[in-house]
Amino acid sequence: MINLIRPYLSPRVYPLLLLGLASGLPLALTGGTLQAWATVEDVPLTEIGFLTLVGAAYTFKFLWAPFIDRYVPPFMGRRRGWMALSQILLGLTICGMGLLDPSRSLFWLAALATLVAFLSATQDIAFDAYSADVLRHEERAAGAAIRTLGYRIGMVVSGGLAIWLAAVWMGWSGMYIFMGLLMFSAAVLTWLAPEPEAAGANVAPRTLYDAFTVPFQEFFSRKGAISILALIVLYKLGDAFAGALSTTFLIRGAGFSPEVVGSVNKILAVVATIVGALIGGGIMGKLGLYRSLMFFGLLQALSNLMYMMIALHPQNLPLMALGVGFENLCGGLGTAAFVALLMALCHVQFTASQFALLSALSAVGRVFVAGPLTPPIVEAYGWPAFFVFTFFIALPGLLVLWLMRAGIKALEKDPSPAPETGA
Repeated sequence: MINLIRPYLSPRVYPLLLLGLASGLPLALTGGTLQAWATVEDVPLTEIGFLTLVGAAYTFKFLWAPFIDRYVPPFMGRRRGWMALSQILLGLTICGMGLLDPSRSLFWLAALATLVAFLSATQDIAFDAYSADVLRHEERAAGAAIRTLGYRIGMVVSGGLAIWLAAVWMGWSGMYIFMGLLMFSAAVLTWLAPEPEAAGANVAPRTLYDAFTVPFQEFFSRKGAISILALIVLYKLGDAFAGALSTTFLIRGAGFSPEVVGSVNKILAVVATIVGALIGGGIMGKLGLYRSLMFFGLLQALSNLMYMMIALHPQNLPLMALGVGFENLCGGLGTAAFVALLMALCHVQFTASQFALLSALSAVGRVFVAGPLTPPIVEAYGWPAFFVFTFFIALPGLLVLWLMRAGIKALEKDPSPAPETGA
């Protein structure tokens, strides 16, 4: 038991819990929570579906990630400075969302949510680079798990807890303002976090041209680069489809009230996320990266079928609670292994650009495929058939993973496979 806990006590690991929470907090506020608000205000399903396009910034964040690599803010260092600046601006814009109403100002609310997504993506760029730079190789499994735990708790706080707060206490406007104030406090946590000690972590590219070109030249010069990109896009695709309108499904499709959905998410999702992340870190340390990705990916696919059962048995609270808990457990496991993979693929001098490229590609399915396609599929075939579809859409990613098993296993032996770039 002590050996399981010890890696999480490292001064480079445990700060990632709260920083991960700050990173995950804005996502649901422009996703599931915004869906719930629009659903309660009787916004049409098609318009709710296209609200998922608000998250396009997460897909395109690699376009401005080189600026994060090249320029260093005059405070808190190369990574922490950008994190703190993003967190302060997020606090302002999230508070601004609370001043609008989706039934009367949906366009302007979506525009402000898009700005939140842009700032959140910028925070993610800096935080992802910071996580990869600050952790030693032997701490990556624990670090990936603990930051995944923090990220998913942040999603639960701004998801299930936020919906519950809006429904029974603060109202939607008050809840968004409260979440904005939480983002302001994250800047203090960033100030207290340690600086990375890895060689090259604080060395910026010489020119902006180098920052834009060398990271991508280096990555695409690697053997199997296209296969890596295919794996990144497909690994979480089934999960993206299942989660695209999950809040709307539980309220409108399964017949639960927003208060019930928020309460179950607030309690069970947090517990399942904590258990999943801690177990995931321990399992990854023993199974290795490839076997963890395969095992957790299978569990992710199976968790989608729990939502099929909820759709077949609406208003069954124990079944809904079991499904939500299992999905959060498996999602946390899969995300932890996925983050560890991204860390292993990045060159230390260009972590922001390369991590942003890879993580942005993983959002392609969620933003441009799952969001727009989910409403017509549901309307044509119904919720049960849709969730069966999400199970099968998860399988191609696992096939690509199996085909790439030799390369993934090589990353476990060589934590820094990227060659020197000369930049």
